[in-house]
This record gives sequence, C-alpha cells and structure tokens, in this order.
Amino acid sequence: MASINLIEAFQEFKDAENIDRPTLMRVVEDVFRTLLRKKYGSDETFDVIVNAEKGDLEIFRRRTIVEDGDIYNTLEEIEYSDAIKIEPDYSVGEELYEEVNLEDFGRRAILAAKQTLASRIADLKKAILAKKYGDRIGEIISAEVYQVWKKEVLLLDEEGNELILPKSEQIPQDYFKKGESIRSVVRKVDMKNNNPVIILSRTAPEFLAKLLEIEVPEIFDGLIVIKKIVRDPGERAKVAVESYDDRIDPVGACVGMKGSRIHGIVRELKNENIDVINWTANIQLLIQRSLTPARITSMEIDNEGKRASVYLKPDQVSLAIGRRGVNIKLACELTGYDIDVYRDNEGETEEFDIDLEEFSDEVEPWIIEALKKVGCDTARSVLDLSLEELERRTDLEKETITDLRKILQAEFDRG
Repeated sequence: MASINLIEAFQEFKDAENIDRPTLMRVVEDVFRTLLRKKYGSDETFDVIVNAEKGDLEIFRRRTIVEDGDIYNTLEEIEYSDAIKIEPDYSVGEELYEEVNLEDFGRRAILAAKQTLASRIADLKKAILAKKYGDRIGEIISAEVYQVWKKEVLLLDEEGNELILPKSEQIPQDYFKKGESIRSVVRKVDMKNNNPVIILSRTAPEFLAKLLEIEVPEIFDGLIVIKKIVRDPGERAKVAVESYDDRIDPVGACVGMKGSRIHGIVRELKNENIDVINWTANIQLLIQRSLTPARITSMEIDNEGKRASVYLKPDQVSLAIGRRGVNIKLACELTGYDIDVYRDNEGETEEFDIDLEEFSDEVEPWIIEALKKVGCDTARSVLDLSLEELERRTDLEKETITDLRKILQAEFDRG
C-alpha cells in the first residue's frame, strides 16, 4: 500500500495541532527522505508528496528508460525490458514514475521513522511553546492551579501547557488551591534539558504595571506613562506616573473616584499599600513625594554623592521610615538617592518607631482606634506603657493587650 493515513499510522500527529501545516509537511518529508537515503543511497530521484490536511503520503520514484544493456546508473535509469513490465506503453527515453510501497522499507525502518517523527514533533512543540511565551514576557496571563508544592506552584494554561510560579515569585500572603484560576505575569523562559520552563511572577514590578494598564484606560491609551515602580510585595509599592495631557491628573486617574480603580489591584496584591505619585525631574520634589505619607519639613541634597538628608517633625518620622523600614527603602529605590531621616528640631537621627496603622493586617482596627484615643499612635508609645496602665486607660482585656505587645515587640526584634 503506497498511500497511508499518517494520522492513524503515526499517533504523535494527533498532538501536533498547534504546529502549522507547512512545517509539519516539511518534517514528514524530511523523515521519509532520510529513509530513502538509507535504503537507496540517495533521494534525488524520489518525489515525496505529503497532504497534511488529509494525512496522506505518497512516494514516487523517477527513472529514465534506456536500451537494454545501456544502463549506467541504476538509481536514475531503468532498462526498457523492465519498464514495459510495469507499463507496456513505455518507450526508450521516457521518464518512468513508479509508486513506492512503504512495505518496501521494512517494518524496522518504519518503526524507526515513527520514533524519529515523534521526536521531531516533540522538538517542534517545545520550540513553539518557548517562542510563544518568549514573545509574551511581561504580559499578564490567567492559569489554573494544578499542583501546589512547597517551593513552587504548577499551573496549566488553556492549552494544557505547564507553567511554574516559584515561591520567590509569590506574594508572601498568597495561598493557592487546586483548580483556582490566578493571574500572574510571564517573567522569563528557561531551557532545562532542552525543555522550555515558563516562569511566572506575582512580585515583579511588571505585574503591577500591567494591572494598572488593565484598570486605567489612560495608561493603556498612552496618555499616562508609568515612569517607575518599586515594590516590597504584599507590603507597599510606589508608582511614579506622568501625564502627556495637561488636562489629565495622572494620580487621580490611577486611583479613581474614591479609590475605585486602585482597590481591585490592592485586593489582587493581598492588600499591598500602593502610593501613586507624580513623576518629576526635580529631585527634591521627587524625594518629598516618594516619602508619602510623611510630610517633610526641609531637606539637604548632595547630588554628587546621591544622598539626601530629610528633616521631619517627630510625629512624621515613623511614617517616613515605615514598618520594617519599607517606606524609606522604596523611596531610596524610586529616587536613586540614599535618604537619611532626622528629627526636625534636634537634628538627631530618629529612634526607629512604627505607626500603629502599619499593623492593620495583624491588629483589629478597633484596637488601634482604642489606643489612639489614649494618645498611643506608634508601637513604642504602646510598649513604653505597662500592661496594667494600658488595661486601665483603654478598657482592653489583658489577653488582648498581651497579644498586641507581642506583635509590636516582634517587629522591633526583627528590625
């Protein structure tokens, strides 16, 4: 049988839907030309015709008919007496086309071709997958959680391709369950043992940038440009934006009416605080904005040394530094300057303190409110009072105060 159905004969073709047909045809032709070279020594006088749509394959051998006894090349020529056995109407000088039966190659050769074909198709699929995601680096994709491991999460895209979300690329508060659909950004494509490994990320600045692009039409349209993003995933992010249209307030557009645009992003990032600020080439103004929500009294800038000394009122120092020093760290990354914080009236470095609002993810809001009512608005102001004094002044239960002090003290122990 000279014509076979490739889809049936080579099961691997069933997995090749995402390979374009011209490429598939070239691979099939190349595999069978290799078979011809092994059997006949050359494939120059053979035509391999592949119909990838139907899965048909036909091989024809071309030879010139010569007088009996005048044959010099058995690959390219055939004697007249042999030619008329195939078709009586042939004459000397004509070209004879003869269909080649696949059975002529032998069972072992066909099995070898099948294995070669499967291997070539697998390599093609890997190359296509690597290119597909290589072209999508920096884009947001949705994928389904398939397996959750200690160091990484395995996800599947809509085509069943495996994607990896390492622990290092997850927000600390992330918790995933099998079957859950999650959004992340394509970080990079690694090759391991000739297999493409697609690495996703939820901590990359690009993830926040793309989320903003989805939520803020002005960014998508190019009217507002994100100049820089710095993040401490799950804690705080600072986004510097600039508008190319004087009629558009970039910060207002990004935040939305009553925070409508930013709220969805904050939820996606597990309550990460997002400070959106106006970008400016004026470094003094940029430093001032980058230390949001703190209010600066004055500052001294050393442009050559890329350092800035910032002076604030005592009640603003803890806001400028932030919990675990996150706020000032991000401000340094955003501006490119090393920022030193000082108390305005004394010129001394402020003792490290943390605003109680920074603990809102661990301490109930009503507890923070109760403490503020008695003048305790920072962690040290609470720890400076005895348990009995706090119990008497706030009416909070002893157990609640004990747990609270442990949380606050642990933060200083870490710092």
